[in-house]
Amino acid sequence: MKTAHWQAIIFDFDGVVVESGDIKTQAFGNLYRTYGETVMTAVMQYHSANGGMSRYQKFHYFQQQLLKKPPLTPDEEQLLDQRFSELVVEAVIASETVPGAAELIRKEATRIPLFIASGTPEAELKTIVMRRGLAPYFTAVRGSPTPKQMLIADILSSHALSPERVLMIGDALIDYQSAQANKIAFLGRVRSGDDNPFPAEVNTLPDLSPLLT
Repeated sequence: MKTAHWQAIIFDFDGVVVESGDIKTQAFGNLYRTYGETVMTAVMQYHSANGGMSRYQKFHYFQQQLLKKPPLTPDEEQLLDQRFSELVVEAVIASETVPGAAELIRKEATRIPLFIASGTPEAELKTIVMRRGLAPYFTAVRGSPTPKQMLIADILSSHALSPERVLMIGDALIDYQSAQANKIAFLGRVRSGDDNPFPAEVNTLPDLSPLLT
């Protein structure tokens, strides 16, 4: 797939720009370790199956569906969020870049506006992007709690972009569904050895290196 056609590219972050998926899976497991192996495994499986969903939605699901407890209070949610951030932020900053991603971002940023739309909380995401030295290349960095479909819609309207000239690159089904809802093109990143979460008609790549040619 050639990138010259596109007027803008929207990137998911975890698993598309950085190899941080496993870091976050392990962090979710560690967060619920005290509830035992069964809960910990179920938490990690749910996270993996619901990539791109905000962590807050996951916290509420685990609380009520797995732990069978009353809904989280705002204070409890904030404490979980803080502990999760402590587990992941430095590790994500230090994580490997997806092959081809840094080169593609540097190359395309000279030509068109680039955006990030991620399920990571926006303030945390901006810190990570800045600390990794990527902030200058992105026109906007957007994250949760706004749902991904709305993030894309906001990017399109705020920057007067034509949906048919915009590409999203994501690694989760929610990325694809959010792109479809906004009528923009989509390219899936499926790491070698991972299950492909996308319908058969979706174009996928093992990393972003092929987009550099």
